Amino acid sequence: MKTIFSKPADIKNEWYVIDASGKTLGRVAAKAASVLRGKHKATYEPNTVCGDCIVIINAEKIEVTGKKHEGMKYRHYTGFIGGLREYSFDTLIGKNPTEPLRRTIAGMLPHNRLGRKILGNLKIYAGSEHPHAAQNPKPLEV
Repeated sequence: MKTIFSKPADIKNEWYVIDASGKTLGRVAAKAASVLRGKHKATYEPNTVCGDCIVIINAEKIEVTGKKHEGMKYRHYTGFIGGLREYSFDTLIGKNPTEPLRRTIAGMLPHNRLGRKILGNLKIYAGSEHPHAAQNPKPLEV
């Protein structure tokens, strides 16, 4: 029996839209990461981009549970001595409403060039408008 590998021309990408208003950050991110990776398809291959495209709207209205508004910290290093920057969830969502969701989904994908390529299929918008109406995205329930 031969192993069948999908060719890029055989992979059909669907478009899905997720409305994140009032939803929990981790649940939205886990569902989006799974669909981006392609694990819901029978033709899933862990070493190729076989997932679908995701459009997330209303990212500014996403919620976290408990005291994660103050307790959850996002860090990045500037590259200079003493350059560790740390932000709470409230501060980061105030600066860039799409960033907490993007970082959470990126953490659930592979940390290599495949993960960066898969992350290109993710589009996040703070408001309820998006420019991807021509792709006819289907609503995806979380």
